[in-house]
Amino acid sequence: MEPLLGKTLAELQAIAVEAGLPRFVGKQLCEWIYRHRVTSFEQMTNISLKARQALQEKYVIGRIQPTAKAVSVDGTCKYLFPVSVEVPSTKDYQIANYQLIECVYLPEDDRTTLCISTQAGCKMGCRFCMTGTLGFHGNLTAAAILAQVLHFPDLTNLVLMGEGEPMDNIDNVLRALEVLTSDWGLGWSPKRITVSTVGILQKSGSIALRRFLDETDCHLAISLHNANPTERAAIMPAERLTPIEDVLDLVRQYDWSHQRRLSFEYICWSGVNDDTAHAKQLLRMLNGLPSRVNLIRFHQTTDAQRAKTATLKEQKSEFPASDETRMIVFRDYLSAHGVTCTIRKSRGEDILAACGMLVNALSENV
Repeated sequence: MEPLLGKTLAELQAIAVEAGLPRFVGKQLCEWIYRHRVTSFEQMTNISLKARQALQEKYVIGRIQPTAKAVSVDGTCKYLFPVSVEVPSTKDYQIANYQLIECVYLPEDDRTTLCISTQAGCKMGCRFCMTGTLGFHGNLTAAAILAQVLHFPDLTNLVLMGEGEPMDNIDNVLRALEVLTSDWGLGWSPKRITVSTVGILQKSGSIALRRFLDETDCHLAISLHNANPTERAAIMPAERLTPIEDVLDLVRQYDWSHQRRLSFEYICWSGVNDDTAHAKQLLRMLNGLPSRVNLIRFHQTTDAQRAKTATLKEQKSEFPASDETRMIVFRDYLSAHGVTCTIRKSRGEDILAACGMLVNALSENV
């Protein structure tokens, strides 16, 4: 049955009318699903039993509980959620043959951030990314995206930076963001939400990134990792489809001087992209664009996690993690030339092996 989670106020009002109920029941559904976060129709106490029974004949709420959890010594938690996905060739809900996806909960002082997935697996094929080695298994529905968020009542920030490429699932991502930021939905400020992308422009005949920038006020993070287009293409195939310069040409058409934030994610590998020459090229590429660069430490995955793709020895030789000193020099060079640059704090290193749960589950096609 179809989930109500992910529906807009207008859609829920139409569903109520179609079921022979007053139009205002649609607003009540919104309040129960998004504000009260109910998990069953039985909890909707101001809607008549007859009305609830009529709705249950065709719909489910759409809430999902995680099937596994791994907890780090620093409080970071990794969760696995069983979700229905959309297969692009059919656009059908695959309820019986579900997929498992990850999200990560990051508590810190007075902030709690959740990194959520937008796809099961990923098409982008970035050579350094664990998810990229798993292949693509389907788009998450708006309900599946939102179900990850609704499981956590105390969030202050949200990042669409888990499995998948948000711009490759732009319709469901925009629908989820509408629910998250609308007064009739969760009522979040878009300034609490960051969407990460490798820079996909075209999707279904439209410019996905432009749609995101035009239809939302959420922050944007671009996975860059190398300002040299040839070197970037060698590790990120998306560069061949959409050159980073084209992405920046589009981004420069928007105002980043106020509250909306633009940032670039940059994983550092020793002797690969962390020297002064690469810092200079990055500086030239940004060329005064109001933005922030986040330097990220690279964490090796285990041999078991990469058994389907490469040995640990091969990965270490290709992607040697940069050391602290080189990252500090890189950061200080950019900062001295007017670019805000930070080194992101590592979180949850001791639960990286939990990725193996996902690998095994996907390989068995749960």
